[in-house]
Amino acid sequence: MQWTQGDFILTDDRSRLNVDRTFVLLQGTYWGVRRPREVVAQMVEHSLCFALLKAEQQVGFVRAVTDFTVFTWIADLVVEAPYRGLGLGTWMMHCLASHPALLSTQKVLQTRDAHEFYEKFGLASHPALMSTPVPGL
Repeated sequence: MQWTQGDFILTDDRSRLNVDRTFVLLQGTYWGVRRPREVVAQMVEHSLCFALLKAEQQVGFVRAVTDFTVFTWIADLVVEAPYRGLGLGTWMMHCLASHPALLSTQKVLQTRDAHEFYEKFGLASHPALMSTPVPGL
């Protein structure tokens, strides 16, 4: 699928996603900075990924880890610094949440500092969620 907003395109077309740019974008985040490029390539291969493009240059990324039936883990929402504050993250979340393959799934995610942002999309803190520590961190 593809969505357009002004000069920006959001697409789930894997052929338009640039793994090297995704790696660079994630290096600028607190959660993805320690991921080797090979790990980023593998996670892209095994997820439903969305590339944010401006003039065919990838400037953002978000992905869904999903069974396409009941469960979707939203991960790695990032927009390149010069394009932050333009509502692109909100638009990307709306597109992901309305993607036909994800509509019937429960969406979950982990964040340490963006609770208010994700609450706008119906996500809420839940005391029953458990996780393991990230290996190697």
